[in-house]
This record gives sequence, C-alpha cells and structure tokens, in this order.
Amino acid sequence: MSEIDFAIRARRLVTPQSVEPACVHVHDGRISAVTTFDSYPAGCKLVEVGDDAVLMPGLVDTHVHINEPGRSDWEGFATATRAAAAGGVTTLVDMPLNSIPPATTVEGFQTKLAAARDQCHVDVGFWGGVVPGNTSELARLWDAGVVGFKCFLIHSGVDEFPNVNEEELREAMPQLARLGAVLIVHAELPGPISRTGIPACHEMDGTSVGKNMTDRNVCPTSYDTFLRSRPREAENEAIALMIRLSRETRAKVHIVHHSSADAIVLLRDARAEGLKITAETCPHYLHFAAEDIPDRATEFKCCPPIRERENREQLWQALNDGVIDMIVSDHSPCPPELKCREDGDFMQAWGGISSLQLRLPVVWTEAQQRGYTINDLVNWLCRAPSNLVGLGQNKGAIAAGYDADFVIWNTNEELTVSADMLQHRHKLTPYNGERLKGMVETTFLRGEKIYDRGEFKRGANGRLLLRQQI
Repeated sequence: MSEIDFAIRARRLVTPQSVEPACVHVHDGRISAVTTFDSYPAGCKLVEVGDDAVLMPGLVDTHVHINEPGRSDWEGFATATRAAAAGGVTTLVDMPLNSIPPATTVEGFQTKLAAARDQCHVDVGFWGGVVPGNTSELARLWDAGVVGFKCFLIHSGVDEFPNVNEEELREAMPQLARLGAVLIVHAELPGPISRTGIPACHEMDGTSVGKNMTDRNVCPTSYDTFLRSRPREAENEAIALMIRLSRETRAKVHIVHHSSADAIVLLRDARAEGLKITAETCPHYLHFAAEDIPDRATEFKCCPPIRERENREQLWQALNDGVIDMIVSDHSPCPPELKCREDGDFMQAWGGISSLQLRLPVVWTEAQQRGYTINDLVNWLCRAPSNLVGLGQNKGAIAAGYDADFVIWNTNEELTVSADMLQHRHKLTPYNGERLKGMVETTFLRGEKIYDRGEFKRGANGRLLLRQQI
C-alpha cells in the first residue's frame, strides 16, 4: 500500500467509468489510488461523504472574465476564485480581454500574472488574444504559458481588444496550427447584424437612439428588439467561415458560448469530416428561454443572446449527440450601473451574465429533468474543458495520478439563489430568485479543503497554471 495523507470515500463516487462506492487515496495533493469502498490503511485519516451526496472531480471552467488588472471594479481574481470555490470549481481559465492591458502581448500577459499572484483560491490558467497586428506575439505568448488564443469576429465591447477579419485570420491561423494551439472564437459576424437595421450598442449614442429606435418595433427596452439585433445568421455565417479556415489551415478551432441551433448541422458535418473543431455552450442558454425574459430585464443580456425555447432544446440534443462538447459559464460581470437596470435599455447595457458560482446546480437542474446522468455532467463540466486546455492528464477525473480536486454535492437538496450567497464582486444576475437543485457542500483543491458549507477554509493557495508547467 503506498503512503497516503488521507482517504476519502463515498457511496456515490464518480469515476471515468461509473458512479459506484469507492475510496480515494490522496498523497501530496494527488490521487495515489482509487480502491474499493472499504480498502484503506488502518489508522489513516478518513473523510466520509454522506450517503445523500456525490463525490466527483472539481469542475473546470475554461471561460471566465476576471477583468483584473484595469477593470477590477468589475471583477477581480480574489472574488472570482472565491465564487469558483463555492461553486465546486477548482480550475478556471481567464479570458484575455476586459483587463487593461489585455493579454495580447507578452508584456500584457506578464502584467496580468503579476495581478493574479497570491490572490487565487483555485488554480487559474490564461488565454492569450488574437487581435489585428499581433501575429508576431503569438509564439511569444505561447512560450510564456498561455493555454491557447481567443479572438472576436465582431466588436468585443472594449476598444483595446479589437476583432479580426478573414484576412487577419489567414495570417494568424497558420501560425497557431504550427504551434499546435487552439483558437477559441466569438463566432458572430457583423454583416447579418448590420442587416437587421438595429444599431449595436457600440454604434449608438443618445442621438442615434432617438433617431433609429423610436419605432415601436425597435423599442430598446424590449428583449425582442435585442434578440432580433443579434440574429442566428450572425453565428451561422461565422461558424461557416471558421470551418472553411480550419479546413484550409488545419488549425484547431473552438466555438465559444454557442447559441444558434441552426448551426449545429454545420458543426456536425465538420466533425464528421475530421476537422479539429469543438464547441461549448453555457448554462444560460440551457436554462432560460427568450419567451420568458421580461422587457427591461437587462440582467439577461449576453452576446450571443438567449434564444427561443425550441432552440434551447436543440442545444440539449447537440450535447447528447456530442456535437457540443462542454458547458462553461462565460462569467462576464460588470458594475450594476453598466447593466442600465434603471432605464431597462437592452441596447446600451453591458452584455454579460454573472454565473460562475452556479454552473453545477443550473446544469443539474435542467439535465436531470431530461434524463441525463451525473457522468454526463462530469463529461460536460470537467473532462471536456480539461482536455480543451491541455489539462486532461491532471484535472477533470477521479483517477490515479490526477490532482486531488474534488467537489462534494447533494443532488437532491434545493437552493434559491439570492445575492447574499454569491461570492463574485457584483451580485446582479438573472438567476436571482431561481430555484435550483444540487447544493455544493465541500470543495477540495489538491487535497486541501478550501470551501465547506459556506466557509472558506484556506487562504489564496491556488496555482497559476502556465502551459509549459502543465
């Protein structure tokens, strides 16, 4: 029997193969063995998981906007990673934008690393950015430790992270293919959006609101106006472009926060062709429906938008079919005043949803109603995100050799979301008041209990995960 620091056992322990009674041996922050329920050394410290709870791998969230440095009044590493720990997330990957400077140069990336150091309650990796004119920085960023690269095909919402066009992608993608780096893409093209005749928020000022949006059919406080301003065609055409460029350059492409069910057939055919294309969706696209969103409720605004109920069900089917690989949060907070709740103006409000702490109960609430299993959850919330960023041998599974990252959660206990339970900096979220199923009880990071029933047990001992050290 190998040396162990402690053992943890559960009647419902999620292994890569099944949910079964088992015991995990932990040594030096890693899993040394997974054995039968009653197999552990005499006298060792034993953690017992209650019969009504599940022990599964810590969640991995590869789509989080932390915004520090530069916009830490929106969110910061300390608050975001506390929210992650409270939600059973033990590893997250921070987006390269909304911070100032963005991670589009090595210098910008180093500034971000300095801001994150000694603040993180969970392990944190980092995306780099692809913007016009920074192709010469990509190899340097890769060597500096980013796990991959993010680009926008449409205005990102912040001027310091401009979007790229097809010509600029043709310059960058061969370089990414040579590096073996994945390009994650905000896949909306501006053409279909412009054709709606509804001005996007970054195009608008007070004059243009009055000039272009006085018609009742384009009322800025109507969710329907916003929904029509970001049509499915914008995603469909963007995904078709990325499939074509992936075919030509052989670069790995990942579609972020996918919402248009119309494009699922394109993704399915690309995968069948053997192209290296993956996709994610988000809890808000799987839980909410456009028909239920009230006018003026700008906390629901995100881009691409939450679409209709029939679209939602097709996204669930795409998860079932393996066309969509994973579910990540796209936690994108801002100060409440930027959500324009007082005016209820969807067209001026910041587009982003705060949900980092809630991914597990939101997805479980919907998944169990549709007959999906806890193993499905682990694939969508742990394994697939780990594989996307090269962590698949360390994170996302309870197996020998993996980091001892665990979440204990009760599948049947219900919770009502309220502001006072949320750990991220700003509490405005469309989930406020939602009744969800699946209560996170305890979170372990590399064998150390970091969160337990509302209390944080350790300081900021999360690691910064640089690619070359993974």
